[in-house]
Amino acid sequence: MAERSIRILLVDDHTLFRSGVRALLARHPGFEIAGEAADGAEGVKLAQQLRPDVVLLDLNMPGISGVEALTLMLQQEPALAVVMLTVSEDGDDLAAALKAGARGYLLKNIDADFLKQAVLRAAAGESVMSDSMTAKLMAQFRSGGAAAEPEARELDKLTPREREILGYLAAGQSNKEIARGLDLAESTVKIHVQNILKKLGLSSRVQAAVYAVEHGVARPDAG
Repeated sequence: MAERSIRILLVDDHTLFRSGVRALLARHPGFEIAGEAADGAEGVKLAQQLRPDVVLLDLNMPGISGVEALTLMLQQEPALAVVMLTVSEDGDDLAAALKAGARGYLLKNIDADFLKQAVLRAAAGESVMSDSMTAKLMAQFRSGGAAAEPEARELDKLTPREREILGYLAAGQSNKEIARGLDLAESTVKIHVQNILKKLGLSSRVQAAVYAVEHGVARPDAG
């Protein structure tokens, strides 16, 4: 029996760009373009009607913004994999999207293979980000301040191992990479990540990475 196709919703106000992405993804036998929207409000409506597996969402559109659309989509379907696909390399835009629950943040200058792999990973529950934006997140860490005192107690809920893994999440490491670095089984790392998200009240590993950056949690071997 063939596996079910990954259903994708495209939300972008540029018709030509949507057409290009649609044509690109349609060539992948495991993808199905479930629908398209030209603005955030229409995207929210279609996300509820079509229940796609992955939403590729532009950041800056007429009417409601991409982050506002993202927030509304996740209110309707908290587990929905929404990935921002944008030209904005602004760190504030990145932080706003990730805090709002985006599964990832991709720049429109990525190549076709990167986009295809990002869709597959997002549909599988992983977080995805353009390399340059990961670097921007880490630069924010290096220049960032100390953790906010009222929230510092949240970190006390984590075990030493969970804190250690949180530092690896801040560096954008996958479960496989963390497992290799700590000499653990990948399944063990997955359980630790789930516990971290539950204890910190977060919904994705990307949000955990942002939390780690904001609260000064570094990977043990980060120099």
